[in-house]
Amino acid sequence: SLDSSHMLMTAIEMEKRGLHFSAVHDSFWTHPCDVEALNSVLRDTFIELYKEPLLEDLKQSWELRYPYITFPDLPQPGDLDLEEVRSAPYFFQ
Repeated sequence: SLDSSHMLMTAIEMEKRGLHFSAVHDSFWTHPCDVEALNSVLRDTFIELYKEPLLEDLKQSWELRYPYITFPDLPQPGDLDLEEVRSAPYFFQ
């Protein structure tokens, strides 16, 4: 799932920074002194993940795997500026 991908990317980045990270489902933990770093990593990895053409890649892989099925066109992308996630006060609670 994309949520688990985001969690794994977050865990990897926290490890790279030498910071502690634990998670169960959608609950993430770190030491209180590292909460701001986790907050930053969560946003950075979210943006990194969702900048990828995920739906396009999925559709292409399905079309290759199931050439006998005609898949509908993808919806038009919205106008969300992912960079706004960096300053969103309630991005991740």
